[in-house]
Amino acid sequence: MARSFLSERHASWSKNEPAGKKKSRAIKAIMRLKKAYPNAKIVLKYGNEIQLLVAVILSAQCTDKKVNEVTAKLFKTYKTAEDFAKADLRALEKAIKSTGFFHSKAMSIKTACQMIVAKFGGKLPQTMNEMLQLRGVARKTANVVLGNAFGLAEGIAVDTHVRRLAQRLGFTENDNPDIIEKDLMALIPKKDWFKLTYLLIEHGRAVCQARKPDCVGCVLKNLCPSGRL
Repeated sequence: MARSFLSERHASWSKNEPAGKKKSRAIKAIMRLKKAYPNAKIVLKYGNEIQLLVAVILSAQCTDKKVNEVTAKLFKTYKTAEDFAKADLRALEKAIKSTGFFHSKAMSIKTACQMIVAKFGGKLPQTMNEMLQLRGVARKTANVVLGNAFGLAEGIAVDTHVRRLAQRLGFTENDNPDIIEKDLMALIPKKDWFKLTYLLIEHGRAVCQARKPDCVGCVLKNLCPSGRL
C-alpha cells in the first residue's frame, strides 16, 4: 500500500512540474553525473562492430560479466559477419547457452549476420532504420551499437537501469521503453544522448539501486522527487 501511495505522489509531482523546470533539472542532473562518473562507458568486450552487435544481443536478460565470460571464447572462433552467418546453429547455441534464451539468441545472431552479409556486404549498417531490419535488434540494441561503433546518437538506449532512474527522477511517467526514450530525448541535449545511458547505468549500480537506493549519499538528491517523498 505504501509503495502504491508513493507512486501516486511521485506521478502527481512529475505531472505538475513545468516543462521548462523539468528540462533544467535534467540538464543539471547530467552535469552532476558526468562529474561523478567521468569514465562511464560500455563494459561489454568486443574486437569489432559485428562482435559488438553479438555481445549486445547476448546481454538481453543476462549480466555483462557473464556475456564477457562467454564472448572471451566465442570471439576466438567467430570474428566476422560471415563467420556467424555460416555458423552451425547447434554449435552456436551450445557456445552461448549460459547467457540464457540461447535458442532465440543464436537464431537472431545467425539470421542478422546472414542479412548483413547478403544486404550490407558484411559490414554493419550505420542507420537506425537499417539496424532495425536485423533480427533481434530493437531500438535499445541499435542505439548501443550505433553509438559505440560509429559515434552516432539517433536516440537513447533504455535498459532497466535507465528506465528505473528516469522514472524515479520524474523524467517520465511511462513504462514503455520507446516512450521513455522519447521523453528523455525531449529533455536531454542531443550531445548527451549517448553518454546518458552509461551515466544512469553507473549511478543505478552504485547508488540508485532497485531495492535499496542510497538517497542520502546521492549527488542528485535535491534534484530528485523520489528523494523527497
